[in-house]
Amino acid sequence: MRKLLAFVLILNLTACAELQSVVDQLPQQTGSVLTNADMAAGLRQALDLGIDKQVSKLTQTDGFFKNELVKILLPEELQKVDKGLRDIGLGNLADEGLKVLNRAAEDAVKEATPIFVNAVKGITFNDAKTILLGSDNAATQYLTSKTQTELYNKFKPVINNSFSKVGADQIWSNLINKYNAIPFTNNVNPDLTDYVTGEALKGVYTMIAVEEKEIRTKVSSRTTDLLRKVFAFQD
Repeated sequence: MRKLLAFVLILNLTACAELQSVVDQLPQQTGSVLTNADMAAGLRQALDLGIDKQVSKLTQTDGFFKNELVKILLPEELQKVDKGLRDIGLGNLADEGLKVLNRAAEDAVKEATPIFVNAVKGITFNDAKTILLGSDNAATQYLTSKTQTELYNKFKPVINNSFSKVGADQIWSNLINKYNAIPFTNNVNPDLTDYVTGEALKGVYTMIAVEEKEIRTKVSSRTTDLLRKVFAFQD
């Protein structure tokens, strides 16, 4: 009986030792508890990086015009203007008209970047965990839903000023006048400021989403301890 008890005791001790060995090999959690505040801070940092790294590209010459993800094309109303001008041999003028729309956006984003930075600082992620575990652009979608109207109202005057600054207003006035003078065409008078404002904002959010996806899917893009800590949770 004593031998049996001794055998059971040894067996239990051995099992406990093996269990402790397994536990010792598990990742240690000390100091790595992920709070909701951490998640919110990490998501804001990801959006800030998107603005700093990706949106800054849009402010460069051809930042919109040669980036197929965000290039501003003509609205439907102006596509017939473009075709009409090309049909009468004014293709170069039509090309210039498209280019200056993108130039206005490039100039405006440069002026408006602080608006986006401040908007991100003011965001509180009440559903940080849901956003973190959401789609590859969940934080960008959240930013869009919370800031789009306010940013549009702030961004539109900047676009309007940029139109004048790069000469887009005069070029398009000339283009539209030439088109309207073509026989048998219906006159057009589009609100280009409104259109380019909307397209420029979409471009900004698109590029922020690019960086968010990079951080979510590539560990090498998590360039700070906070990003590594927060986004490891969704891996």
